[in-house]
Amino acid sequence: MFADRIDAGRRLAAHLAGRTYENGLVVAIPRGGVVVGAEIARALQLPLDIIIPRKIGAPHNPELAIGAVTQDGTAIFNEELLRHFHLPEEIRERLVAAAVAETSRRLQLYRHGKPQPSWRDRTIILTDDGIATGYTVLAALRSLRRANPKKIILAVPVAPPDTIEFLEPEVDELVCLLVPEVFLAVGQFYYHFDQTSDEEVIALLEELGPKAQ
Repeated sequence: MFADRIDAGRRLAAHLAGRTYENGLVVAIPRGGVVVGAEIARALQLPLDIIIPRKIGAPHNPELAIGAVTQDGTAIFNEELLRHFHLPEEIRERLVAAAVAETSRRLQLYRHGKPQPSWRDRTIILTDDGIATGYTVLAALRSLRRANPKKIILAVPVAPPDTIEFLEPEVDELVCLLVPEVFLAVGQFYYHFDQTSDEEVIALLEELGPKAQ
């Protein structure tokens, strides 16, 4: 169990310490992942950035994720669900466009108009406060890989075994502190799992973003 996201971030940072991260950058998934990422960034003395994967909901059932997309339009879909819903290409394109528009809006909010730092040739530590199915994280990893980083390390506090197996081929290294066989939700592994606010995310990026280094 983790006390809260700060505790999870510090424990991850301790696991990652004692190494050199050439041209390193911590990339966190908002909102809760930014609190975790901030502790890693502080401990390793690396800048903090964000990536915003967003799930793509099924038509007429937006809570059911049929895929995920990131701000650059990198999209992945659950092929089995696509076949089930018989979604034509134009519907998929519309769903992706709507999700990208929302991630762009949130990026503007969090970055305050500051440009995205380059991910090229960097050692990137991607983090979140935990992973359930892994689809949004997969979209983030595919998006990061398109930027040609030197190395991608996925570092998270908790994820179920099948998700770890699903994501491991996508990264150069995977660090996960807890891999429980019985997994219902990320929040069950935290004593305190209150929602992180937009204001907290903005403040942490102001403090630890690349321009602050």
